[in-house]
Amino acid sequence: MPLTFRRSGSAASCSALALLALSGGALHAQDAQPVFTLDPIIVQQRDELGDEADRATSMYVSDRELERARTGDLKDVFSGIASVSVGGALPLTQKIFVNGVDMLNLGVTVDGTAQNNRAFHHVSANAIDPGLLKQVRADATVSPADAGPYALAGSVVFETVDATDILEPGDSFGGNVRLSFSDNGQTLQSALTLAGQQGGFEWLLYGKFADGEDYEDGDGNRVYGTRAALESYLGKVAYEAGGHRFEFSAQRLMDSSLRQERANFGGFNGVDDALTLYNTTRESYSFVYETPDATGMWDPRVHIGYSESEIVKPEPWDSNGRSGTFSATFQNTFHLSEGNTVTAGIDYQDRFGNYLSPTYAEDQTEESQNVGLFAQARLQPTDRLKVSFGARYDSQSFTGVNGFEGDFSGWSGNASLAFAATDELTLRGGVSSVFGGLVIEDNYEYWRMLGATAYDGLEAARADNATIGFDWTRGDLTLSGELFVTEIKNARSSTNNFDFKSKGFNLGATYGWGTGFARMTLSHSDVEIDGASGESFTAQDYGAPLGTLVAFEVEQETRVDGLKVGGGLDVALDYDFDDPALNDFDGYTVVNAWAEYVPPSLPNLTIRAEVNNLFDEQYADRATYGGEYGTITPLREPGRTISLVAVAKF
Repeated sequence: MPLTFRRSGSAASCSALALLALSGGALHAQDAQPVFTLDPIIVQQRDELGDEADRATSMYVSDRELERARTGDLKDVFSGIASVSVGGALPLTQKIFVNGVDMLNLGVTVDGTAQNNRAFHHVSANAIDPGLLKQVRADATVSPADAGPYALAGSVVFETVDATDILEPGDSFGGNVRLSFSDNGQTLQSALTLAGQQGGFEWLLYGKFADGEDYEDGDGNRVYGTRAALESYLGKVAYEAGGHRFEFSAQRLMDSSLRQERANFGGFNGVDDALTLYNTTRESYSFVYETPDATGMWDPRVHIGYSESEIVKPEPWDSNGRSGTFSATFQNTFHLSEGNTVTAGIDYQDRFGNYLSPTYAEDQTEESQNVGLFAQARLQPTDRLKVSFGARYDSQSFTGVNGFEGDFSGWSGNASLAFAATDELTLRGGVSSVFGGLVIEDNYEYWRMLGATAYDGLEAARADNATIGFDWTRGDLTLSGELFVTEIKNARSSTNNFDFKSKGFNLGATYGWGTGFARMTLSHSDVEIDGASGESFTAQDYGAPLGTLVAFEVEQETRVDGLKVGGGLDVALDYDFDDPALNDFDGYTVVNAWAEYVPPSLPNLTIRAEVNNLFDEQYADRATYGGEYGTITPLREPGRTISLVAVAKF
């Protein structure tokens, strides 16, 4: 569970963040400015299941982190959560790891639509524009049965903004404009959001453009192939009346530019200026029917979605990689009594991956269909005890590129509890065993699967997970900690199976005072492949050697009305490999600072100045591929970057 601090009423009223309505999850107060805060408890309270036992290890991104990330990237989204690491330095290549586990092994959804469409391993399978997000939650290690199939080691949930997050109560039309400029890379971003509501109907339109040049690393070297070249769009329409809500959303993200031949490398044996074109397109669609206010035995929810990722790399092999997932869920929540529910239903996923090269007459596809039945109970037997337990049964049909056909099936189970041992101390834990089926491979790797016996040795994956932890709160101080372990048996690497393991611990502390707030998290994880220490190549698509990471953030009001300042640290300790042929990782400390001003006479305007990597640290994020290999120059992070952001609400 994230370390949280409940602000006093006076502290909340002093926290000036004039644009909470712009970023989603608006908290409106009459004749007062909305509030942003580093405290993730505010976001957790918006989750209707936020207090359940299966959310006890969930990590919520705070308003402050999400607001800052709107003109940043996914690394900024998770900047305050050390147990969620993002490597890759640019949106095209950013890969996310939760407790050391690659997000490909978690159930990932955007507005309920399943993502995780396998992409070329040198780019990301989950490129997402933070500018359109209103809530982000990572359910680390243990997921409930209603999280869907393939949630081997947890899940990550992204929710996009709604019209009601943009509009003040009673307004029928409104929006915001966001402009930013960063000196390192000469990157200009502009975003426009429009929203309206009338007679039960809601609509929202969002568009963002980012353009720039290659940035420089901490030593002042140009990192070729890193220019910003992104377009992002979101459209939503909804209708709610008589306790029924219908919502449709569509989003599209495009990134097209010259990149390194292997986009997540800085180059081989030094920074390389030989670039090749990458055209990337991601799309996601969602339709939801639900009954938001239902409290009885009939509370249905229907979701139908489709997501797709396409990576086109014309040189040198005329490569076109496309993957997609159609998903549908039909479920009902039975409200047995206050605090006691059972959610049950059926879900379906049809996944495919296709590699097409017309020049070389190659056209290969892997496909799987999965049908799942599930039930999850969330109960409160006593005032001090909450439990959650559930099971699902999945049946998968798989078709390979060489005509292979196989059927796989299995049960999954989970159990979590949270026990308030005292008024200050809560103990929590969870376990799960999850059927994973046969995962679809990276479509750029299908050439390995063409042999007649390529699939003969492959088996369905299964993950076993466990976590145990505590939360202790006294006054304005909260301390938390947990141990975790994830083991994935029969993990797939093309034609082979192997066993993967990630284990470690998380610690954290938060403290608030009348005019400010501070938060620190520490995470340590180790990964193993077939019982031996893992490194970037052997653990690829399953995990990464991260070691010990620390994140620290602080914000403070000033005596100037409307002005707040803050900053943070991003720290990685030294990491030594057992294999003497590998380069050990050097530690790093990155300092970031910001100031934000909301003019009292213009409460709908916010001006923000940031300095990231204040002291020009030369480093590659610990989650970035390849730093342990002498032949690879990892993709270095930007050096000192000064950014100005202006947001106007209308």
